[in-house]
Amino acid sequence: MESAVSCPMYEGKPIRDVTGDTIRPGGFTLTDRALALCSFAAGARVLDVGCGAGATVEYLINNHQLDAVGVDPSPALLEQGRRRCPGLPLMEGAGENLPFRDGEMDGVLAECTLSVMENPDRALAECCRVLKSGGWLVVTDVYARNPAGVSTLHELPLEGCLKGAMSIDELLQKIKARGFEVVLWEDHTRLLGELVAGLILAHGSMAAFWGCVTGDSVACGDIQNAVRKARPGYVLVLAKKVATGKE
Repeated sequence: MESAVSCPMYEGKPIRDVTGDTIRPGGFTLTDRALALCSFAAGARVLDVGCGAGATVEYLINNHQLDAVGVDPSPALLEQGRRRCPGLPLMEGAGENLPFRDGEMDGVLAECTLSVMENPDRALAECCRVLKSGGWLVVTDVYARNPAGVSTLHELPLEGCLKGAMSIDELLQKIKARGFEVVLWEDHTRLLGELVAGLILAHGSMAAFWGCVTGDSVACGDIQNAVRKARPGYVLVLAKKVATGKE
């Protein structure tokens, strides 16, 4: 299997003390919104790509009666999930090389994870491969509301969804190019704002938060300037795998 790269920021307490084990804006808010729109039948096979400690996998199994499984490149987060819930179906692996058969899944969730992958195009192709024809892809992620600021975000010397954010047009184009029909996209920037407010309350300021997660190795002014230019938002995208006639 291809070597997987985890993101240490999401393994630490500075962000998880605020987000809990979902490690994303809004927690299960957009998961529930997506599930209501996709209308998966009980027992449907659903993959959570970038599952972290498996909070969503556990939620899908216990609250929505889905046959859920998670994959993540971080051994530390997977071990935390297994300690919290022994027997939870979690696997180590990268989104760019999913350890599942062609057409095995009814749905694939990538909640705030596409932007942290080294190769989102390949990850989307893998999501398409493991989905059945007509299967659902659910993406939530940070995006740049000002496309002119994307390059500044990509130049930041840190790892995380902020660095990997795209414009909405680029994100939708990548999804369409990998074999999907985009059914819906919604802006949920309010949830990102609530997360930022929570981080400020917990750490005193965003400068203090960035200092915690980078070890003061990155100038906070550079991050704040990039954020002001890109104006990050948060988006939910639902897409269906287009039938090819080969399945």
